[in-house]
Amino acid sequence: MAATAKTRHRSADRPTKKPKLGQNFLVDIGAAQRIVDALGDISRCTVVEIGPGRGAITGLLASKAEKLIAVELDRTLAAQLRMAYLRKAHVEILEADILHIDCDSLVQGRSKQITTAPQEMPHKVARVVGNLPYYITSDILLKLFECHKNFDRIVIMVQKEVADRIAAESGTSDYGVLSATAQLFADVENLFTLPPEAFSPPPKVHSSVLRLRIAPKAAVLGVDEKGFIAFLRSLFAQKRKTLSNNLKPHFESAQITSAIRATGLKADVRAEAVPLEQMAALYKSLYKK
Repeated sequence: MAATAKTRHRSADRPTKKPKLGQNFLVDIGAAQRIVDALGDISRCTVVEIGPGRGAITGLLASKAEKLIAVELDRTLAAQLRMAYLRKAHVEILEADILHIDCDSLVQGRSKQITTAPQEMPHKVARVVGNLPYYITSDILLKLFECHKNFDRIVIMVQKEVADRIAAESGTSDYGVLSATAQLFADVENLFTLPPEAFSPPPKVHSSVLRLRIAPKAAVLGVDEKGFIAFLRSLFAQKRKTLSNNLKPHFESAQITSAIRATGLKADVRAEAVPLEQMAALYKSLYKK
């Protein structure tokens, strides 16, 4: 979400004079409110906040959500938040790496002692909000997609160029594996962009806020999620190469030619020009699914 790999945007009630590890804190309160509003009515929802930082968004969430679970990697910031919300029973502050958290345990409370069998318990669905570090945006999104059954809406702020790739449509230069994967699991909306001045200290880049409404399409497309995601990665392995050339390490040339023809694609087409539906058709043709 920022100019360098180590930089990430954080929420804050006020600017910090000595940002730790190049962190850029959100100081635009209006933007913080817009981000929370993008989650919709959360009065009866569990909300998971990724990277709460100093807690400007956390405060807004705590006043609206039925339950708030804030996951903070920074030990000092987590301790400060824990003290700030010590008397708020519906707010839980976790010092943890979101990539290493079990989503079922986090949202469903499976780690607690329960007397009801899991299959008899109603499946709770939470909402996610967070400022994602640029260098692991893809990793966090893939993590959330893997456990998408636990969520119905995700609102994230990332570096603008990353947001453009996530929301890109086929036929555009920004369309890639991240676009296709995100759109396999959700309907993506690019809500608004924030200038560097919205943060302290100001980063060298703009940031955009996306809303992802979870809408899994694998079943409709007739593909298995894990296999199809691996297939998407192979299609976009080298974006300047044709789709056919990217597939050559995995299939015989005759098989590729036949499948491309059967899918109604041109022989020299690149992956960025192929809609998700045709990628699924190609996948099924090649694997005879």
